[in-house]
Amino acid sequence: MTRHLITSAIPYINGIKHLGNLVGSQLPADLYARYLRARGHEVLFLCATDEHGTPAELAAAKAGKPVAEYCAEMHDVQTRIADGFGLSFDHFGRSSSIQNQKLTQHFAGALYDQGLIEEVEQRQIYSETDGRFLPDRYVEGTCPNCGFEDARGDQCDNCTKQLDPEDLINPRSTVSGATDLEMRATKHLFLKQSQMKDQLDAWINSKTDWPVLTTSIAKKWLHDGDGLQDRGITRDLSWGVPVKRGNEDWPGMEGKVFYVWFDAPIEYIACAQEWVDAGKGSDWESWWRTDKGADDVRYTQFMGKDNVPFHTLSFPATIMGSGEPWKLVDYIKSFNYLTYDGGQFSTSRGRGVFMDQALEILPADTWRWWLLSHAPETSDAEFTWENFQASVNKDLADVLGNFISRITKFCRSKFSEDVPAAGEYGPAEHALIADLTERVARYQTAMEAMEVRKSAAELRAIWAAGNEYLQAEAPWTTFKTDPDKAAAQVRLALNLIPLYAVLSAPFIPTTAASMLESMHVEDAQWPDDVPAALGQLTPGHAFDVPEVLFTKITDEQRDEWAERFAGVRD
Repeated sequence: MTRHLITSAIPYINGIKHLGNLVGSQLPADLYARYLRARGHEVLFLCATDEHGTPAELAAAKAGKPVAEYCAEMHDVQTRIADGFGLSFDHFGRSSSIQNQKLTQHFAGALYDQGLIEEVEQRQIYSETDGRFLPDRYVEGTCPNCGFEDARGDQCDNCTKQLDPEDLINPRSTVSGATDLEMRATKHLFLKQSQMKDQLDAWINSKTDWPVLTTSIAKKWLHDGDGLQDRGITRDLSWGVPVKRGNEDWPGMEGKVFYVWFDAPIEYIACAQEWVDAGKGSDWESWWRTDKGADDVRYTQFMGKDNVPFHTLSFPATIMGSGEPWKLVDYIKSFNYLTYDGGQFSTSRGRGVFMDQALEILPADTWRWWLLSHAPETSDAEFTWENFQASVNKDLADVLGNFISRITKFCRSKFSEDVPAAGEYGPAEHALIADLTERVARYQTAMEAMEVRKSAAELRAIWAAGNEYLQAEAPWTTFKTDPDKAAAQVRLALNLIPLYAVLSAPFIPTTAASMLESMHVEDAQWPDDVPAALGQLTPGHAFDVPEVLFTKITDEQRDEWAERFAGVRD
């Protein structure tokens, strides 16, 4: 059986992420990992915090803490939040780990040996006020491509164009706000990506099953303008992986560190080493090296569209260019952006819901369901409180929650808290079983294809089928004239609950576990045979009537939250 390696884009350490970050990588990756595990596949699901570069330094300075201390604290915070959302990472690592440091230095040496790294003297922005060279993210200004006034020195977040600090119009220091900037000479290492353009192009063209969003972004970077450019891989910073060539010092590069875009993706591999060193697994090389058994591994990455260029070009260039047998990604699932109520999420303006805030006001499963069922796959998606309220109330409370509440309470009142034995299934029951067999097959097909919204729609339809059956057959009416027939209807409906729990677990794992617990089911298996699964609860099987699974969101709550998270407006 194929082993599945799954990674989601590693989040920056500089603060708590918003819901758009969550749905753009970690959450759909968790959905897929949970589904594959439920189907019996061996899965290694890895993520980490991205701790180097200027974002970490700037955030630490703002917090008034040493950067190492700040990163350690924020890793703990992000770990707790990930746990709160039920993200089932096999390991949640750190790009500042010693494993990543050594592996990054190893790749630099291998690329140098392959003739793909050169030392370049360049002019870099220097701030007299700050008394230092300013790496890319220490400089902001107006984007020359789209006119966005807060473009960073490495990329414009508005049009996603890759930039260098000197490209910016009216540049300013993000450290002090100073504009007395000048260009001075310094030396840095460059990865000669341009020499690998044809190899990367052929590799991308071979991925005929990739989403259009992924391949279109990759090809744009390869072919638009001057095409794929060589890229600097070192910076004048104190925080980061020290520049070495393997275990050897790199003459002329003293005091410099590797650029974060170079070391951060390497953390995917180092994270597997951390997983082993933490005693959670063994033989990390069998997942990452094709000469050590990784040929039977299918590697899937999940990320927002802004990360696609680094994962389709720069990181593959690092791996291919090393000349070593490392595992390349097989499939990249990319996402568009989630916007917030007609605008963008904004940390500085307090606009939008961030992951810690979301967990303060509602259980994780409500957020998981809405985000995944509205995932921005083919276009940007928008979060509004009205849509969120309607989806939670209808899908979770009215469809799933109401079904479970109605049938368990009815069984308790007319029979007992045991599955009734009397009655045989009739045409309606057999029709429902046949219908669900087809629906489960469609759900599985969508999940296999990582079609997140379609999977959610198929799951919602499976839930709805149970409600439609109850409405049509009305066992509470049947009971008055034919108690045995009503017992059969109730028996089938009760058996839907563990079926729903197993199918729903990738989306709403906490609720699914509660459903199984209430039905006294300990070892629920994926329903490869739906008719057999719908006979799991045999006559006399005891159950508990569960507490309300989902509380409806009131209009008052909706309005309160909309005001609370509106942020400061211009």
